[in-house]
Amino acid sequence: MDFTLSEEQEAVQGLARQIFEGRATVERVAAVERSAEAVDRDLWADLAAAGLLGIAVPEEHGGSGLGLIELCLLLEQQGRTVAPVPLYPTLVSALALAELGTPGQQDRWLPGVVEGEVVLSAALDGAVVEGTAEGLTGRCLSVPAAPIADRVLVVVDGRLHLVDPAGPGVVVELVRTTDRQPAAHLVLTGAPGEALGGEGGDAWVRERALLGICALQVGVAEAALRLAADYTSERRQFAKPLSSFQGVSHKAADAYIDIEAMRATLWQAAWRFTVGLDATREVLVAKWWAAEAGQRVVHTTQHLHGGMGADVDYPVHRYFLWGKQLEVMLGGASATLARLGQVLAGTGAGA
Repeated sequence: MDFTLSEEQEAVQGLARQIFEGRATVERVAAVERSAEAVDRDLWADLAAAGLLGIAVPEEHGGSGLGLIELCLLLEQQGRTVAPVPLYPTLVSALALAELGTPGQQDRWLPGVVEGEVVLSAALDGAVVEGTAEGLTGRCLSVPAAPIADRVLVVVDGRLHLVDPAGPGVVVELVRTTDRQPAAHLVLTGAPGEALGGEGGDAWVRERALLGICALQVGVAEAALRLAADYTSERRQFAKPLSSFQGVSHKAADAYIDIEAMRATLWQAAWRFTVGLDATREVLVAKWWAAEAGQRVVHTTQHLHGGMGADVDYPVHRYFLWGKQLEVMLGGASATLARLGQVLAGTGAGA
């Protein structure tokens, strides 16, 4: 495996970093979080104008036609600034549409994703829905971006269905998540659903969603450690920087090692997808590291800030919230390890 980025991938990474760092400042993120929608529409428009929302959308639908690695590079940069935009749910769902959707479904939704006019999501966590003669009935918990989504992917017996959250038979119950991002429970009662692909669509999109979570967590953890390094280098005790004390430097070094393990397992899984190999085990390994090591890093970085780390308005606290949210999305460390054990033992279906 060669994890060296190509020139094209470096260009994607650099452009994403430039836009996120230029637009998603600490002050801007805080202001957006206080708004009613809690989504930075200006940043969303900038990402669309730069062609980044279409990074993994096929060229025939207006996208760049790149792949999962480029999408993960984009999500990593979002994690570094904890930017409040529905990038992860929209682009992972767009991947599913591009791979599993009919030509009509792709023509209807993918160009809008590229232009920033369509927001998508997927109900993959805690959803129990069954199909009846009247439509889809059940409950989907904590669906990211559901309050603003144009369509949500809902799983019924292993198959994906497109559901309009503003349509008949759907009740949207707003919820407050740890990371302060818009989300909602969806209560379906005979809701219309449009089938997307055949059986196995659930597993296909879930594995790629897990990888997207891992990419976000790498960015969150890396930026949190940078904040801690800057703070402890500037803060002085006994006429010496805090970073010069072994108790501080050892914790920071452990966090750095955790982040590199998260990064290596992320790119291993992404590489296997890219070359057409099965990546079920590798995705679960990456998610375990993102959950276990990710929460460890954000705890450490908050601790290294001392009393400032307890200030909920201080920037590092926002990274702590995102890290804790990403830790449990689609299963925390224990649940992920249990699934990995089942896969290794040959008794589990996958991620």
